[in-house]
Amino acid sequence: MTAERIDELEAENLRLRQLLAHHVGEDVAERELVSGANREGDVRFVAVLFIDLVGSTKKVAMMRPAQVVDLLNRFFDIVVDVVERNGGFVNKFIGDEALVIFGAPAYSADAAGDSLKAARELHEALVGNPEMQAGIGVAAGTVLAGNIGSSTRFEYTVIGQPVNEAARLTELAKKHEGRVVASEYTVNFARDEERAHWEVGELVELRGRGKLTRLAWPRPQS
Repeated sequence: MTAERIDELEAENLRLRQLLAHHVGEDVAERELVSGANREGDVRFVAVLFIDLVGSTKKVAMMRPAQVVDLLNRFFDIVVDVVERNGGFVNKFIGDEALVIFGAPAYSADAAGDSLKAARELHEALVGNPEMQAGIGVAAGTVLAGNIGSSTRFEYTVIGQPVNEAARLTELAKKHEGRVVASEYTVNFARDEERAHWEVGELVELRGRGKLTRLAWPRPQS
């Protein structure tokens, strides 16, 4: 094999790795390339963040398809930038919302703190843009993390109560003045520096949960 052909193969391999990373995220791509694709799961302590645009159904109805795509791309550019800067993994885009994981697939010593900091920064990044107002919910706990699906098609994701709780908190956050709501449980697991940015609120019964959840939200900036 000639040196020129070797260079071509290396360039093609790099292109395929980059393409894989774009679709599943760099951490997942590296995990699959190193350990191989399997459907084994790990029990992990993670923090889960949901972010969902407010009133997007009405907005989309008044926009052309190209405008919708442009809005979502700009929105998700901000989400990915903030999340990755705080060590998180954007697991999936679902319409106009995103599911974000902290603590998997890459381990984090402060998954809760990282997620809370990302939530605050996301709100700050979006607050000045009326068309990108979003509800943000954060929850932490134990999940099953791994490749889920059939033998021919699967995806890396997490399954567990924190995912459902974060989704319910996001519903509340859309109606909350600060648009960011976390569980007190999550705040309690964060380091002191991040915990100082949050205040604890009332107990609520989230839809689909059999116990009460105490809410928390960012303290107003002075």
